[in-house]
Amino acid sequence: MYRRVISTGIAALTLAGSIVFTAGTARAEPATTVAFTTGGSATLYRGLAFDTCTAPPLSTIQAWGTSPYRAVGVYIGGPNRTCAQPQLTPAWVTSVTRLGWRLLPVYMGLQAPCIIGRPSSVKITPHQAATQGTASAADAVAAARALGMLPGSAIYADMENYDVTDAACRAEVLRYLSSMTKELHRRGFLSGVYANLGSGGAQLSGIFGSSSYARPDALWIARWDLNSSLTGWAGIPDAQWAVHQRAKQYRGDHTETYGGVTLNIDNDRLDAPVATVAYRYTVTSGTPLNARTGPSTAYPVAHTYSPGAGLNVACQSPGQVVGTTNVWDRLTNGSWVTDYYMSTPSNTTFSSPLPRCYYPYQVLPTSGVNKRATPSSSGTITGNLPYGSLAWMYCQRAGSKVGTTSVWDRVEGGSYVSDLYVATPSKTTYSGPMQRC
Repeated sequence: MYRRVISTGIAALTLAGSIVFTAGTARAEPATTVAFTTGGSATLYRGLAFDTCTAPPLSTIQAWGTSPYRAVGVYIGGPNRTCAQPQLTPAWVTSVTRLGWRLLPVYMGLQAPCIIGRPSSVKITPHQAATQGTASAADAVAAARALGMLPGSAIYADMENYDVTDAACRAEVLRYLSSMTKELHRRGFLSGVYANLGSGGAQLSGIFGSSSYARPDALWIARWDLNSSLTGWAGIPDAQWAVHQRAKQYRGDHTETYGGVTLNIDNDRLDAPVATVAYRYTVTSGTPLNARTGPSTAYPVAHTYSPGAGLNVACQSPGQVVGTTNVWDRLTNGSWVTDYYMSTPSNTTFSSPLPRCYYPYQVLPTSGVNKRATPSSSGTITGNLPYGSLAWMYCQRAGSKVGTTSVWDRVEGGSYVSDLYVATPSKTTYSGPMQRC
């Protein structure tokens, strides 16, 4: 991203005090707990993407519907963001995501004191990295929410190339990024870092298991070698950030043309969390539709909506069969409505572009955690989630007791893991906002 020259005269962010999680194993570094809220969830994207300095006009995104890309990186804020963003508005976010595109939010925060080749960057102040990281996270969340990005979104801190031989500088960078991660988690957002493979990427890999730093949920590296592979990164073991936690910017500044429109872009491949947004659909029932506290008519009624009412849907999840479908829509207020009575594209299965509801938390044991076919420690092992990977869970249920809890988490693919081994808020009971299985 060398073309993003840093402007001068931008004041660094400050905020008194750094919020650190200390209560309980699940909240300690490196795997701090994400405080997911009822109105959002994480969104996963796997495929090609591009990023460019200024968010393109909607007409360009429409023209690029013929391209192989379905995600775009957008610079949502930060004291080192330089390109004007006249297109980047809540209306643009709504229109682009309605077309089926995912958004990769990038926050151009403070840079390393030993940054290479960008002397005018606004830098981390020595001995204030933790405080400034907290402030940057708060500012990033405010910017994301102002654009309509919901809690559960991933926000990627852009840390440009720096001198890895400067030990004091390296420590400031790690403290800054750790503090950002903890504050993003506290506010219900996932934490990602964009970094050069040889500097920030290597440093984060080196402290992957350190109890002194909070580990980001996803790593997006820059390595312009024209190889889009998300494995085999030099210096970063494949077991790190192993489960839908990686992105790579594999080609830099160049132009491409689709639909008669040319853009200067970088190329990316993603298997990682991106932004979560709301999609608006209407009630199609002829009578008032009940929204419930869970995806079943057995749950209490939380709200009632008139026929034709417009509702903001964040994600979809399986639940009780109603009519021809077992799909339920989670609204941004946290309640659930059956998809059978909504104007989504299908009333028999899940509908694009709506994402599935997921609540990913990091795996705690260094040996990883076994996935099992049933919620029992004697259930058939179906796989293993490595240490520090994300358990992409969508519901919880009771099972055999493991340690202090009988709660089991159902993860992507339908297997179960004991909740004891995942950085959820509680190690004794269920954790909101996940539904019961």
